[in-house]
Amino acid sequence: MKAKIIALTFLTLVLVYGCKKEEKYDIVPEIEFVSLTPSSSPEFSQNVILTIKYKDGDGDIGTEDPDIYSLYVKDSRLPQADEYHIQPLSPPESTIQIEGELNIKLAGLFVLGSNTSEKASFKVKLKDRAGNFSNEITTSNITITK
Repeated sequence: MKAKIIALTFLTLVLVYGCKKEEKYDIVPEIEFVSLTPSSSPEFSQNVILTIKYKDGDGDIGTEDPDIYSLYVKDSRLPQADEYHIQPLSPPESTIQIEGELNIKLAGLFVLGSNTSEKASFKVKLKDRAGNFSNEITTSNITITK
């Protein structure tokens, strides 16, 4: 009798924990900072790669129209964000959950002041086709040298 109770308890636990539901993402995009490489760069000399993770519950990130911007990256030293076009990350008519990583090339970083080096970080946010803005993230610092 004890063996049957133990077996039934074990079977119940397997069924409860084995039937995990797929996580549902919000239709408002969510982003997470991954990396900013290299951590130091001579001005104007190389592209800096900003990597972010994204999740979106209805997959409406990016547009086919190159004149519509979806990604905003603001240098901490400047008043305005740079805007970037993103190609659709899923078929435009679909409403599927998506997640992945984006690599953004930040070209031509330079020292703004008269010092020989400066530190900068970036604030980043994403906008989907429905007009929903993601959370805003802040990157680590990069040192730019003359």
